[in-house]
Amino acid sequence: MHTVLFIGMLGKNKYTYKLHKINLVEEKFTEGGKNMHYVVCLKQVPDTTEVKIDPETNTLVREGVPAIINPYDIHALEAALQLKDKYGGKVTVISMGPSMAIEALKKAVGYGADQAILLSDRAFAGADTLATSYALTKAIEKLHEEGGVDLILCGKQAIDGDTAQVGPGIACRMNLPQLTYVMEITELDIKGKNIKVYRKVKNGKELTQTQLPALLTVVKDINELRYASLDNMIRAVRYQCTIWDKTKIDFEVDKLGLKGSPTMVRNIFAPPERGGGEIIPGGEENPEAAVKILVDKLIPLEVIPNS
Repeated sequence: MHTVLFIGMLGKNKYTYKLHKINLVEEKFTEGGKNMHYVVCLKQVPDTTEVKIDPETNTLVREGVPAIINPYDIHALEAALQLKDKYGGKVTVISMGPSMAIEALKKAVGYGADQAILLSDRAFAGADTLATSYALTKAIEKLHEEGGVDLILCGKQAIDGDTAQVGPGIACRMNLPQLTYVMEITELDIKGKNIKVYRKVKNGKELTQTQLPALLTVVKDINELRYASLDNMIRAVRYQCTIWDKTKIDFEVDKLGLKGSPTMVRNIFAPPERGGGEIIPGGEENPEAAVKILVDKLIPLEVIPNS
């Protein structure tokens, strides 16, 4: 069952209303062990301040470009680690990409993740959000078969694509309730297999409750990032990530990579750089004259009426 409570502002008045309960899914997973298992999906993305585009293929140039963990995903990791600190359990981070993504996974281990898995194979290359969500879904299902999965956490979107589709795609494929744009986790009832969160919505926030297992996508407002401890940093240096290629999971090969990606990119380009704005001098010495100059410039642009 899925319960929604919306809280917002209308002028100075606070209003609250509760939506009816709806049965979102027939729970697919069987109940796991006593310890919670949180799975965090991470993506290594190019630093957006250093983005370069190949003019022939219309794709991002990743070679030689600094890579970082997608900022929203690192907040998803922090949310999982806070749940682990409070309720116990373990945190697994999973990513799909080339071998260089191991660096991002090791950083996650440095923050406190217990296990890191990389899906890496040439068959995964060129995947759009549909193929990516398929590969991650199959990997998470494998994790569940090995020991149960209770909660999946993702960033709300990746800064290189900005689609916000992979998290919801995983939830749809797994027939799980999804709570998107989560800004606060207020309660986790392990015995009742239930979670309550605030979602960030326009002009307010929405209090939402659903059963576990479930998938959350989070915004940056959800937490402040911790500093990696010395012990975890040493562990991360020595940690050997688990790597799964296409032979480790029962994939349908035509759903992977380019073969499984119906999205076609016709063109991609960087917007032209904006020029600097005009500064009107003399504002301190003669503000009335400066205002007249400004008004004379804005009237022809129809920014203000000519009255």
